Amino acid sequence: MTHLGPTLETDRLILRPPRAGDFDGFAELQGNADASRFIGGPVTRAEAWRRFLWQPGAWFVQGFGMFGVIEKKSGLWMGQIGPWKPECWPGNEIGYAFHPRAWGKGYATEAGTAAIDWAFDTLGWDDIIHCIDPGNVASQNVARRLGSTMKGQGKLPPPHQDAVIDIWGQSREQWRRRRA
Repeated sequence: MTHLGPTLETDRLILRPPRAGDFDGFAELQGNADASRFIGGPVTRAEAWRRFLWQPGAWFVQGFGMFGVIEKKSGLWMGQIGPWKPECWPGNEIGYAFHPRAWGKGYATEAGTAAIDWAFDTLGWDDIIHCIDPGNVASQNVARRLGSTMKGQGKLPPPHQDAVIDIWGQSREQWRRRRA
């Protein structure tokens, strides 16, 4: 397999580019009505496979993408988090989606901290955003814990132009001040 990117470690997690073995967990997340309701809704396993390939493709073409998040203790795939910037995106996003087995454990904040550090330090980004559905209170709470604030409503490019999103974010300076 081609080496796509780095491996980051936190106290409880490993963040690394996606691998084929991550797909079962990803397909479960994508097929779960509760877990996927704010990211396009549940899809079939075949549709999830096509979505799964977006991230390795982003790593290969752009040199960055979302990391697969692996729980060290169990070796299970917990979700994905990291830099995401398709063409015409409203900013440099740190996006995230987690499997229900990861909910309520602080994994999104722990992994988000590592991913944001990496994006600022390695990609040289000056700011980051999170595109969040206004009804997604859990994702808003993660953004707050990461130090982001609501900046206002935003627009996504087609085919998502009708999605209602709020843009949350912060600058590299804000992140550094908070981390100091």
